[in-house]
Amino acid sequence: MLSHPTRTWIGLLAAVTLAGAPGAHADVVTDANAKATEVASRHPATPIAVRMMAIVQVSVFEAANAITGRYPPYRAKLTPAPGASVDAAVAAATRGALLKLMPAQQAAIDADYQAALKPVADGPAKSQGIAVGEQAAAAILAMCADDGAVAADAYRPHTTAGLYVPTLLPAVPHWGKRRPWVLTRGDQFRPGPPPSLTSETWTRDYNEIKAIGGKTSTQRTPEQTAIAKFWEATAPAVYWPVARAVATAPGRDLTDNARLLAVAAMAMDDALIAVFDAKYTYNFWRPVTAIRNGHDGNDAATREPGWTPFIDTPMHPEYPCAHCIVSASLGAVLAAEIGAGPGPRLSSASSTAQGAVRTWATVDDFTQEVAVARIYDGVHYRNSTVVGTAMGKQIGELAVKSFPKPTR
Repeated sequence: MLSHPTRTWIGLLAAVTLAGAPGAHADVVTDANAKATEVASRHPATPIAVRMMAIVQVSVFEAANAITGRYPPYRAKLTPAPGASVDAAVAAATRGALLKLMPAQQAAIDADYQAALKPVADGPAKSQGIAVGEQAAAAILAMCADDGAVAADAYRPHTTAGLYVPTLLPAVPHWGKRRPWVLTRGDQFRPGPPPSLTSETWTRDYNEIKAIGGKTSTQRTPEQTAIAKFWEATAPAVYWPVARAVATAPGRDLTDNARLLAVAAMAMDDALIAVFDAKYTYNFWRPVTAIRNGHDGNDAATREPGWTPFIDTPMHPEYPCAHCIVSASLGAVLAAEIGAGPGPRLSSASSTAQGAVRTWATVDDFTQEVAVARIYDGVHYRNSTVVGTAMGKQIGELAVKSFPKPTR
């Protein structure tokens, strides 16, 4: 799951997501999330951008909660600051984290920061709020400094001595060894291996994706093509509007929103740790490799040497599906927040679909669309989407359970 370079549609996407759904009630936390998402999504590597958002959202929670006292401290021991401005604290926490992680975006980060502070009256409440936010960001950044995100890339391409292989190295082979937020380790939910190349599951999945996942497929419907194009996007900007659809529902508490977004961010970051652990454990081949070589690497009857997937294949092993695990981890967090009652209509826009907006009536509708999209894209087999979705659900549920209950 590696993002494409930032496109000009990021600006339109930000406008759509900041506006929100009809009747949405934004607050300083959700507004800051929208701005941070826009900045983080400018990073070309999705795993790094997702980690960035986790650091930002946990910093925001700690800053807001230090003032409101709704929850016990979670990852940072800050001096309680009753009376300090929550708005200033959230703005300062967001800026402090982003500046350290995306220094090249300082102009945009500072502009967002000044705009967020403008409505806050000068005085002790503002200055104290800024101090709390800066302390929160510094504490979370320090905690994550040695989490393994900058470990050396020691991936060894599989080859025979003297035989050429493509020389572009795959994405983040070390990511599965990072220290997680809520998982005990990256392999905690590692699934069993992908299906055998002699199994019925493999034959089913191979034939399905060969038929509907190719660039020139005549079996993929126009709606399936629209879904495939939409979910070619992988950057945080395509996911966070879905979370904000829940956070901006009427009557929600600001600190509860900070908690919700922090839990969602940690779940999605841990989901990528878990999926890259599994990907580089099994090193399973992508459809473009399998189909061009034949279903078992030797069967000329099923080989299509010119087959090309609908989108460019991400540069990492196939199994399990990363998009699926991220969407399902987010979905599990949102489902727990919504509970048994009716939830808000979810929506997002996509930079890879010319700013098109899609909506979903339920969390399950959302996660299932993401899963089938990767089949229509020609980059994931059906079994991989099922396994990735199940892993994500486990991680999201664990993230929810890991968070302390409110004290008042």
